[in-house]
Amino acid sequence: MRIRLAVTTLVLATALTAGATLPAAAATPASSASASANTAIQDLLDHLPDDVVAGALIRRDGVSATAGPVTADAHVRIGSVTKAFTNTVVLQLVAEHRIGLDIPARWYVPRILPEAYSRVTVRQLLDHTSGLPKPAPTPGPGDGPGWQLKSVTPEDFLRNSFAAATDTPPAPGSEQQYNGLNSFVLGLIVEKITGHSFTDELQRTIIWPLHLKHTSLPAADDPAIPSPHAEVYLDGQDVTEQSPYPWAEGGMISTAADLDRFITALFRGRLLPPAQQKLVFEVPNVKNAVDNTNCVGQAACYSIGGLLRYQLPNGAYAWGKTGSRPGWDNGYFATRDLRHRVVYSLNPTGRGNDLPYIKAIVNAALTD
Repeated sequence: MRIRLAVTTLVLATALTAGATLPAAAATPASSASASANTAIQDLLDHLPDDVVAGALIRRDGVSATAGPVTADAHVRIGSVTKAFTNTVVLQLVAEHRIGLDIPARWYVPRILPEAYSRVTVRQLLDHTSGLPKPAPTPGPGDGPGWQLKSVTPEDFLRNSFAAATDTPPAPGSEQQYNGLNSFVLGLIVEKITGHSFTDELQRTIIWPLHLKHTSLPAADDPAIPSPHAEVYLDGQDVTEQSPYPWAEGGMISTAADLDRFITALFRGRLLPPAQQKLVFEVPNVKNAVDNTNCVGQAACYSIGGLLRYQLPNGAYAWGKTGSRPGWDNGYFATRDLRHRVVYSLNPTGRGNDLPYIKAIVNAALTD
């Protein structure tokens, strides 16, 4: 199978590039800040759909609004937002003393990680300081008709990635480089330790306890998405049905309401005991890799919990995760005290950059 590099995250940290003119949240007294944010978000929605975004769903502080052919209860492919679920499952097993944070990951999955990565620990997989190689190419439009239905197993994906590696890996723990391979290895560790499929463990520890009735991790051979959902197109091609092969790295399906429930539970400590809860927001004190455009400046920005630390216009920090699959760009962010939270899902057309829209949504929704 010929496969092409997948991008399963959006880079909120990137500077605004040319695109639509978007409303900015004006400086207002705290008493009217929420109304100002809602006005800014509604103004954005009123200008959609356009050539760049075919549909949008924004849920701010529990209230949803949409634009285009999207409903408030629509199912979406959440892409790399999956990573925060995966990290949480692993931290739960750490809390149960079934996985050691500072144990070499190869001890758990010796057939998956080559000897060159024998020093990489579970902690370093969680916080993207492992130094694993760049992911192998994954299915893309260049593969011809039906490319969105092609898949690759986690084991084969990792094997292809390690085989294609040409650079000497950096010392584990020396720098942060966002890398989806970490999540594939973590998912396989979960399966090895529990004796269950990653999907079963995800359901048992997060989906069922939180009553996330519209959240799932489909099998790689199941291209369907539950209704209701948007019909999504990329460069004019219908990609609504597609393989969820990114699995523990980016294969989940959910809704805005379920993601809102998940982030609220995670931030409130309902999923992890105190010792592991602290790790959800712990960012390693290492440099940012040169080509890691997800973080601004020279410092790391991803936590052990798999969350991105994002600085708002007022200087405060929000925490969350972005993710994309063909036809969907999604994410959730919240202030750490949950004073404000936002979940968004956009349907990009492939004819422009929707990052300015995302930055406008997050900044307006979370900035007082």
